Amino acid sequence: MKKQLIAAAVATSVSAIAMADISITGNLKTNYTHKDWQTTSKTDTDNFSTEGNLYIKGKSGDTSVVMNLGGIDTNSGSTINQAGFEDVYLTTKIGDVNVKMGNYDNGDATLRASSRAPRISASTELGGFTLSYLNGNGKSQAATSNAQDDEVGIATSLGGVNVSYTVKDGGETIKASTSVGGVNVSYMGLPSDTADADRALIEASTEMNGVGIKVGTASAETGTTITGDSWLGDFEGTVAAGSAEHDMLAGQDVTGVELSTSMAGNKVTFRNINVDGSTSANKDWNMNKIIVTRPLASGATLEVTYKDIADDASTQTDVEVLDIELAVAF
Repeated sequence: MKKQLIAAAVATSVSAIAMADISITGNLKTNYTHKDWQTTSKTDTDNFSTEGNLYIKGKSGDTSVVMNLGGIDTNSGSTINQAGFEDVYLTTKIGDVNVKMGNYDNGDATLRASSRAPRISASTELGGFTLSYLNGNGKSQAATSNAQDDEVGIATSLGGVNVSYTVKDGGETIKASTSVGGVNVSYMGLPSDTADADRALIEASTEMNGVGIKVGTASAETGTTITGDSWLGDFEGTVAAGSAEHDMLAGQDVTGVELSTSMAGNKVTFRNINVDGSTSANKDWNMNKIIVTRPLASGATLEVTYKDIADDASTQTDVEVLDIELAVAF
């Protein structure tokens, strides 16, 4: 009996150690959205939606495996979508080289839409410089042209300014950021080998008397379009598909101002966004957005967002949007 108790204790200990290297986190949010169109030719809408995600991470030494389960979504009048794995990848070290390999999203950004694709990346430190390599951005590849997906980059800090340069198929990425007198300033440029297809982003942020202040401008030449998702706006997809705040046209620039502060336990954020620069007449528009976020005693978070979008083209696309969201992360 004594041996059996010892064996059981050892087995329990080993199981606990194994489980300690596995973590499961996730989140779920449910939204009620009301759209009030200014024109009577469009019907006002009410929609309920739910989105859930699970994040599973296993670790063995310097190697981690990540599996993100998404697609637990539903909208008014639809059934729950079948859940599936979205990001599945591992990170590890080979000598002094950090490696990430698998199928994963390259993340939200202001100037370009995100994408999920098979990728491999590697980076290492060498004499104060970070050298990086990436292959796999979802492009179709001929058997002899895999190099079209290659990205090679170098990054360092020069006199307090963080700078990086990446060369890739069809263009480059140039980044610089620093802090001057309490003001954070950053620049991202996407020069393109294609004529009239350059894009750029300049942002600055600071805090004064408890108020966060952020300004930014994203510009695009006449042959390209800003398609990203950031505080300046969600421009991935189209309004018709329900996946964007507003449709963007080639050559349009985005300028935004954000003020944020805390009031009576709430985080209050105001944004004014202006879009102009289209070569087509009356295609510019502006948006005012107010976001109030409050953590609840239950562990959930309540977020109320009001948007007023006005289009220069006509009142046909002017709309007011009220979104009420309950969210929880675990």
